[in-house]
Amino acid sequence: MAKKRKGRAINGVLLLDKPYDMSSNSALQKVKRIYFAQKAGHTGALDPLATGMLPICLGEGTKFSQFLLDTDKTYQVTAKLGVRTTTSDIDGEVVSERAVNVSAEQLAEALASFRGTTKQVPSMYSALKYQGQPLYKYAREGIEVPRESRDITVFRLDLLRFEGDEVDLDIHVSKGTYIRTIIDDLGELLGCGAHVAHLHRSAVGNYPTDRMVTMAQLEALLAQAESEEVAPSVYLDPLLLPMTSACDGIPAVFVDDMSANFLRHGNPVQCSNAPSEGLVQVFIGDDVETGEFIGIGHIDDDGLVAPKRITVVG
Repeated sequence: MAKKRKGRAINGVLLLDKPYDMSSNSALQKVKRIYFAQKAGHTGALDPLATGMLPICLGEGTKFSQFLLDTDKTYQVTAKLGVRTTTSDIDGEVVSERAVNVSAEQLAEALASFRGTTKQVPSMYSALKYQGQPLYKYAREGIEVPRESRDITVFRLDLLRFEGDEVDLDIHVSKGTYIRTIIDDLGELLGCGAHVAHLHRSAVGNYPTDRMVTMAQLEALLAQAESEEVAPSVYLDPLLLPMTSACDGIPAVFVDDMSANFLRHGNPVQCSNAPSEGLVQVFIGDDVETGEFIGIGHIDDDGLVAPKRITVVG
């Protein structure tokens, strides 16, 4: 007999405004405890020094976190010119210090070189894995391992402020882009070195920024529920976005209960409104608004909708 999971079977996505100096995993575990959720997972770690949007998937929502990992993101970053560090951020050891003699025109020209699709070599202090271990573990032991450059796209890079040795930027980038690496590369291009002094993730995909909540707000709502002797879910659950929010942009198909049962048992089904290829959101019913979301399928070689990530609720 399977062991019963501890906690609530609560499903959805919380947009946490991660605080400074807290790891993404610590934030995840804290949210999981506050919601008393059976399962929880985040969708792409933020460094402890970074703040901002960290979507946390609860329950069956964890099955769809991968689709948020693959989406684009927007950051506000403050670069400190003149100092290069081992980690390309304020927490690293100083590698070099150089004078800052950069004009507005030189900065504008350097920034232009990062816009569009370019190649980027991941930082040794990233969580990217090499032979099963994250790169930062090798870096902490002083070991340099080979990293392949990969394509990244900077959709937008706006200069917000340039004063003395500080540069504020607003950057909209594709998945897998390391802002620290952009800033380190910018510093070398300008000939003075640079590191990240402050980093804030303002957006993940199309998630609404006004739905972000802080840890302090969550704790206040939990305390309010306890003082009023009501279930914490009364105040906490309305903050959650639906699981479908993690699958933005994926076309929808509609099935009946029998086909849904086939999908949940690993079998492909025929859908009259299915596209010819790619991923699809699967709903029981006739439309997205009133239908029941049961997960993500993909179009197989026979043109059928095959299960990829299917929920067990229903």
